[in-house]
Amino acid sequence: MAPSGSLAVALAVLVLLLWGPPWTHGRRSNVRVITDENWRELLEGDWMIEFYAPWCPACQNLQPEWESFAEWGEDLEVNVAKVDVTEQPGLSGRFIITALPTIYHCKDGEFRRYQGPRTKKDFINFISDKEWKNIEPVSSWFGPGSVLMSSMSALFQLSMWIRTCHNYFIEDLGLPVWGSYTVFALATLLSGLLLGLCMIFVADCLCPSKRRRPQPYPSQKLSESLQPLKKVEEEQEADEEDVSEEEAERKEGTNKDFPQNAIRQRSLGPSLATDKS
Repeated sequence: MAPSGSLAVALAVLVLLLWGPPWTHGRRSNVRVITDENWRELLEGDWMIEFYAPWCPACQNLQPEWESFAEWGEDLEVNVAKVDVTEQPGLSGRFIITALPTIYHCKDGEFRRYQGPRTKKDFINFISDKEWKNIEPVSSWFGPGSVLMSSMSALFQLSMWIRTCHNYFIEDLGLPVWGSYTVFALATLLSGLLLGLCMIFVADCLCPSKRRRPQPYPSQKLSESLQPLKKVEEEQEADEEDVSEEEAERKEGTNKDFPQNAIRQRSLGPSLATDKS
């Protein structure tokens, strides 16, 4: 019994050496997980955020250093977090993640991209020495809380939803690839038509078109067009009457003057004869 007991103790020690002490396996990670639901927590306090993907080799190599750095988070008064871009496409679009891994530092809503070495010591020095002050923060136009980045986040979420639906049509429903594309094409066409109708309705409510007056009948148009001509003719007739009256007055004036001139000539005639003699 003694040899068997010593053998059992030796096997237990060997297992402990291979697997480590039991309290190390269930240890809770100090790295916080950020999702689309709780990302606004980043706007308050001091944060270091890592964007990664499980299939990325560089991200896998960074994980031990990031976990070790998170253990110093309480002493440095910084929150260490991570974002899985495969599970949170909205945050990937909100922060415009184009390379993996990507690390951001956030201080009270101001985001700065970390581009230094990726070791625990460098992360600690970056926070303790406040090296982040030497980095210009991201513009408010491209901040994660701006309208532009919110729209980009919605676009990324839509693309992921389309991809999920495509896989569902092909794998679960057994549709061919061209059938899935046809479904999306019809859905895009119908949504475009509905959106156009809604825009027309809104535009008509905001800027209603003026109602046209009913056009008059042709006879009414002719009568309206003849009225100016009648006025012109009446004015011409009135002018002619005025001219004829003036001419008549002139003629009467000349006729009245003619006998007086004749009398004057007659009276002057004998006197001129006596002067000549």
